Amino acid sequence: MIVAIDGPAGAGKSSVARRLEHRLGFQFLDTGAMYRAVALTALRHGFGDQHPRQIAELARQTSLVFLNERVILDGYDVTAQIRTSEVSNAVYLAADNFAVRERMVEMQRDFAVNQDTVTEGRDQATVAFPDAECKIFLTATAEERARRRHAELSNRGEQVSFDDVLAQQNERDYRDSTRAVGAMRVAEEAIVVYSDGLTYEQVVDQLEQIVRQRQHELELTGSPR
Repeated sequence: MIVAIDGPAGAGKSSVARRLEHRLGFQFLDTGAMYRAVALTALRHGFGDQHPRQIAELARQTSLVFLNERVILDGYDVTAQIRTSEVSNAVYLAADNFAVRERMVEMQRDFAVNQDTVTEGRDQATVAFPDAECKIFLTATAEERARRRHAELSNRGEQVSFDDVLAQQNERDYRDSTRAVGAMRVAEEAIVVYSDGLTYEQVVDQLEQIVRQRQHELELTGSPR
């Protein structure tokens, strides 16, 4: 069974999805980390807007492994590095690159073969797994998402203003929703969940209820899960 969770930056998808997969006994696929890892290696090579083919080649050559909630890039743990504001602002180098997206979707589908999977990103229910048995679009207001991101960066020791975080987030939202391939949108049959005013556990509870209900429906119809 595939549980595909899409939504904008700062909606809490990664944290919620990780907790959800533990409750369900599924495996977890953090697709955002995949694009961040490609962006990180592009920055390390000095590649930018003028190097789409070089970045695509990096994506094809890069080794990505998820190990106990750690992200291993070419043999090195980059879990912390990919979450910096520098990488966040450069994610578009990977996410807006058609060849990179092709490679990432290929890897995502390989990861989920014959495995119950909770996957999260921007295009999981629309492009990567359009036949996912359960589709969820997790979101929150722009201000709430920026507040969470600002707190996260502050806890890591990064000094950045709330206004800067909000502006960067709005730019990412625009890029995510207007890119030519894999644009962020609510998939058909997706259930929209707003996390404003909800605690972390309340959001997980709500998503688990949605998945359990979907599992029940599949059992009643005799569909594979």
